Amino acid sequence: MKMTQLKHFSTLITLWMFMGFTSCSHPTKITDLRGKVKYESINLATKIPGRVAKILVKEGQEVAKNDTLLIIDSPEIAAKYEQAQGAVQAAKAQLQMAYNGATIEQVKQIDGKLAAAEAQLAFANASYKRLANMFKDTLVPPQKFDEVKMKLKMAQAQVKAIKAKQKEVLKGTRKEVIAQAKGQLQRALGALKEVEAAQKERFVVAPAAMQIENITLKKGELATPGYTIVNGYLPKQIYFRFTIPESKVHQFKVNQLVTIENPYTKKQIKAKISVIKSLPAYANITAPSESYGLGEGLYEMKIVPVNPEKANGFYQNAWVLIK
Repeated sequence: MKMTQLKHFSTLITLWMFMGFTSCSHPTKITDLRGKVKYESINLATKIPGRVAKILVKEGQEVAKNDTLLIIDSPEIAAKYEQAQGAVQAAKAQLQMAYNGATIEQVKQIDGKLAAAEAQLAFANASYKRLANMFKDTLVPPQKFDEVKMKLKMAQAQVKAIKAKQKEVLKGTRKEVIAQAKGQLQRALGALKEVEAAQKERFVVAPAAMQIENITLKKGELATPGYTIVNGYLPKQIYFRFTIPESKVHQFKVNQLVTIENPYTKKQIKAKISVIKSLPAYANITAPSESYGLGEGLYEMKIVPVNPEKANGFYQNAWVLIK
């Protein structure tokens, strides 16, 4: 290598070392900090199992609040709905029967049973009187007389029991029976409401105005409870996320006003720092960097526009600068 080439080479090394020393000795300015455009995201899942019957939206489409996005088909819910309706009808009939009390036919049945029991009692009473006189004259053995006496007592008890039943029927249904019927009706109505709520979950609706980002299932595929079917973001809830090292975090404060610039369109908007929080320990810097010190902790800074309506033109995950 010639002497002239060696001089040029040494000069380049000296300039490179000087530039490296300068960049290390002078920290990066605020305007050098870059962040990302973010929107508040939202994930929608179903509460019931079923298959995707219809998909009413497309990825990238903007939808309004309460718009139906997908419809889930669940035959099991339909069967449970019919069962719940039948249970409600049966409980209503049971309660109405408790209010009405005994029917005319039931009253006639009780009257007939009472007439038959009274006839048996009359016959048992007559037999007892005849055998009582004969027993006094020792014409019948004691065993025969005891049998007739026992039949008389049985007939008397039967008449007494049927009269008590007749009184209960004529008096009306007990309060406890009516309360029980009311409880069964409330239970059936509760089961019906539960099934109706499950039926509404067949329709996946937008909880707010949003832009669809991904639809994870296709028509005919099985959706399980809790599995995200649709995700997107809220266009009006934009914010800017910056990751800064501990050596620069002291330049910022919560509620501080800053200017955010789109480096491509040069559009600027006013924004306010809402959150400054430390990232987990594994986010510490472990590789050499010209602007970050080795082993520095990292902090996340969330900045929200003062007027979100003026934040159009900032796209998801695009770079922004603090000016």
